[in-house]
Amino acid sequence: MEYVKLGRTGLDVSRLSLGCMSYGEPSLGSHTWTLPEDESRPFIKRALELGVNFFDTANVYSLGSSEEIVGRALRDFADRDEVVIATKVWGVMREGPNGRGLSRKAIMTEIDNSLRRLGTDYVDLYQIHRFDPHTPLEETLEALHDVVKAGKARYLGASSMYAWQFAKALHTADAHGWTRFVTMQNHYNLIYREEEREMLPLCLDEGVGVIPWSPLARGRLTREPDAVTARTKDDAFGEGLYASTEAADQAVIAEVGRIARERGVPRAQVALAWVASRPGVVAPIVGATKPQHLEDAVAALELTLSADEVAALEKPYEPHRIAGQ
Repeated sequence: MEYVKLGRTGLDVSRLSLGCMSYGEPSLGSHTWTLPEDESRPFIKRALELGVNFFDTANVYSLGSSEEIVGRALRDFADRDEVVIATKVWGVMREGPNGRGLSRKAIMTEIDNSLRRLGTDYVDLYQIHRFDPHTPLEETLEALHDVVKAGKARYLGASSMYAWQFAKALHTADAHGWTRFVTMQNHYNLIYREEEREMLPLCLDEGVGVIPWSPLARGRLTREPDAVTARTKDDAFGEGLYASTEAADQAVIAEVGRIARERGVPRAQVALAWVASRPGVVAPIVGATKPQHLEDAVAALELTLSADEVAALEKPYEPHRIAGQ
């Protein structure tokens, strides 16, 4: 496993991050396809064996169950000082007017709840899950700065938003001397490349590390467009992100399949190799619910696509509506 700096920080992370949304009690939250604890732990253990030290979850995943499962597994299988734990705040965690968002009250409540569930004194990367237009940006940024100064988080990150919003957040933090965001976790893959217009150039210019979510387009890049899985039957958010019947998307998926056949590798390796090689990308966030998922993800880091292959993968793409924010 190769390790790289997370943006302009001194923190070393593996070139892959294990996304832990798939690990959580199925009876909690809206993701009925998640794996319960006894089925989740082998994937976390295997990721560690493969050299992955970067684990990404969120308070809202299975209503906190994901954080509990990840925290217990990492306590049992890893040295806390050697792993990088990332979680997020913003989503709905309880009923009531202050049960979500990025107010000072919500942030201070949720960081303590996340630490309790994870069973740790601090998280390495505390991320805002989305932009909160209902809270003054200054309130959010100062609260996050105080979380860092209290020793409850080492670094701050952001997730899907417009580039102008992220630029404003970086500028505001700098103007006040507050801790700035060091990562952007955005929606980016071969059939959703709108981030290339503004967000990725901004991150490159500001030295922000990019850690894309859904690098395999929720599995769509790993199978035929009409394939059905347990997750596709119960993933309303995913359905809102992609329209797999679009001709351009099908053409991209077909190119992934063609190159995979010619290379003699699974489609997942081709699609992930492309994302991992893009400028500014530090560590794509991959989910794993089958043994081959982790093996393919690690193998993808060793796969170098030729210029002709990259051109063939990118040529069919057509502009998409903004999705995932």
